Amino acid sequence: MILIQSSLLAGLDGPAPTLADVHVALQNALELEHATIPPYLYALYSLDASRNTQIAAILKSVVTEEMLHMTLVANVLNALGGTPRVDRPDFVPHYPGPLPGGVDSQLTVNLAPFSMTQLDAFLSIEEPEHPLHFRRGPSDALEGQVTIGQFYRKIKEALALLPPGSFVQPARNQVGPGLMREVVVVDDLASAQRALDTIIEQGEGSLLSPDEGAGDGYAHYYRFMQIKKGRMLVRSGTTYAYAGAAISFDEGGVYGLPVNPTAALYQKAANGNQLFAFDNFNYTYTSLLNALQAVFNGRDNSDEFNVAIGLMMSLKLQAQVMAAGVAYGNIPTGPSFQYQPSNPALDQSHSTM
Repeated sequence: MILIQSSLLAGLDGPAPTLADVHVALQNALELEHATIPPYLYALYSLDASRNTQIAAILKSVVTEEMLHMTLVANVLNALGGTPRVDRPDFVPHYPGPLPGGVDSQLTVNLAPFSMTQLDAFLSIEEPEHPLHFRRGPSDALEGQVTIGQFYRKIKEALALLPPGSFVQPARNQVGPGLMREVVVVDDLASAQRALDTIIEQGEGSLLSPDEGAGDGYAHYYRFMQIKKGRMLVRSGTTYAYAGAAISFDEGGVYGLPVNPTAALYQKAANGNQLFAFDNFNYTYTSLLNALQAVFNGRDNSDEFNVAIGLMMSLKLQAQVMAAGVAYGNIPTGPSFQYQPSNPALDQSHSTM
């Protein structure tokens, strides 16, 4: 499992956590939720969905909920008068490397094509502190460290200790269910804790069940474990087992994307289209972060949300073309999810016009 250095909880422990301490913790949570999305997307993009349909569907469902989790954290931060920041270079993690927000460096996260090895990394990211018995025995956090679920529970406890009036009235800069299904509008302690419970339960399940609290599926950890076990998780009465329909992994249905691609890799390539595609993807990705910054801070909420959706679709289409090697001599090309506010290739072409 992923373990967070307990120093990340500084200010949350004690009888009187401050609003500023909670703001910092929530910004760290926002960065942590985002940091899982590029590795999950990279693995998803690497799959020929026609040959690995079930695995692609599981990855897509998890990515969708990680986006929901980012939104929930932003809603809580906004409700407390904070300002979510997703539009700056230091918001974007570096791969390979540990996840941000004080996460212990025992796990190096890579941008890599889907494989059973990469699946093990995803399971480590999503593993709760007490996995349910039908797949593995309980395990405990190490001294001086906490799990991601414990981190969120500590934020919940700190929220309850904030002074009266900490929640801004009326609710400000909230993304509502009209824009995103299952989102929680936060305007008081109860709704803030419900938003954080959604994140915990969708990632880990509960101590008694692998079901996610919001929605009708399993928590992320158990969704990924279905791939590992090669069977869907099914319920019979009060018990669960990986005994449902088979989930097969077709290794031939994975595009040969490079691990942790860099611009230098494509600068050396004979096909200049690869570097252009690489830069253009990162530019679109950065534009998406800028659109989310506007959404999370209440600027023309619905219009900006539509812009963000359009950019997400553009990223998907770009990635599909890149992964399949279309227009690149059938050489798969991988993105790096770097902060890039301009496209060097476009800038160069404009300067020569």
